[in-house]
Amino acid sequence: MPIIGDMMADNAYQSALNTNRYTFFQTYQYVVTDGNAAGIWNTGYTVILRANNIINSTIASSPAVDQYKGEAYALRALAYFNLVRFFAKPYSDNPAGLGVPIVTTYNPDNKPARNTVAEVYALMIDDLNKAYSLMTQYTNSSQFSKYAAKALQAKIYLNMGDKANARTAALDVINNGGFTAITTANHAAYWANSAIRTDRLETLMEVSSDAVANLSFDALSYLYSQAGNYGDIVCSDDLYNMFETGDVRRALYPTGTRAGLPTVFVNKYPVISGDLSDTKVIRLSEVYLIAAEASLPSNETDARTYVNFVTSRRGASPIISTGAQLLTDIMNERRKELAFEGDRYHDVQRMKADVTRGTNYPSAARSIAYTNFRRILPIPQVETDANPNIRPQQNPGY
Repeated sequence: MPIIGDMMADNAYQSALNTNRYTFFQTYQYVVTDGNAAGIWNTGYTVILRANNIINSTIASSPAVDQYKGEAYALRALAYFNLVRFFAKPYSDNPAGLGVPIVTTYNPDNKPARNTVAEVYALMIDDLNKAYSLMTQYTNSSQFSKYAAKALQAKIYLNMGDKANARTAALDVINNGGFTAITTANHAAYWANSAIRTDRLETLMEVSSDAVANLSFDALSYLYSQAGNYGDIVCSDDLYNMFETGDVRRALYPTGTRAGLPTVFVNKYPVISGDLSDTKVIRLSEVYLIAAEASLPSNETDARTYVNFVTSRRGASPIISTGAQLLTDIMNERRKELAFEGDRYHDVQRMKADVTRGTNYPSAARSIAYTNFRRILPIPQVETDANPNIRPQQNPGY
């Protein structure tokens, strides 16, 4: 998901020297039998199944039980958030449109039809309210905690266009969560460190890839790092050129040559042995960017304050714009700060914008209109074959 979340947009592209991974996501040519689309669907519902088993357990309440149930609610919300963004049009398009099936209890005979987008978002918000209430413990960055759930809720509200609630949730995290943000001084060390964190620095939630539990040669770091087996996925020139010379983030993208072509590499996930680089789910810096965007249009002063909390800690020039340009600048800051964390495509989607790419991409895939039916993934054929209630609800065009 992090790979295609940048590749389907304008941040990441497949080097000419590649192992044919994710080719169809770069060229928008996937079909109903696509294995990666099916993998997102099947794995998402596996997570939901496991979360449901915990949520519906009849074990008596205790602080530990409540904590685990809270984590399960948060993980279920996260799984649905990923599913509804990949397989349905954004909330801003049509809340009454088809989302994904809601399954909250175990029933092997169930053949669920798709719920509406609004119903899926309502479930996620409710799950995260319950998660926030139930969780009292902070363990480390690889387990959901109270304020990681609230941060995810802020992100979901933003995707709904509910700026008031997005801002309230984001400020709860900022003011009460006890997390601190990375700065120019510790930025490089933060990304070079692959261990889960217990110090509440920056990472609210991440998927751990420790020395035992990891995807080995298929891990995120191997797909980006030139020191690994693959390094297929590289940084677009358009993104790289957005970074000012003094911006510490620029150092994460060294330049060189691959397949005989000048190339900008991605060194955001550099660890390819032992504890591999983790996959970030949500960070404190994003929460500030959510607060910035959610402050618009009514409070431009706060919007600039929150976005410049990030720019001031990256060595970037402060944003001083107003009006429509201020929103553009905040979205550009999101693009730079969250690059290669899988968010860019979903930001373009919720803005209902066309995908406009530079010359790094194949000529036939440089302009992908919002109306292109492949802007959302197909319901996997294995699902429509097995489930007669979802069969007539395939996304249009497939």
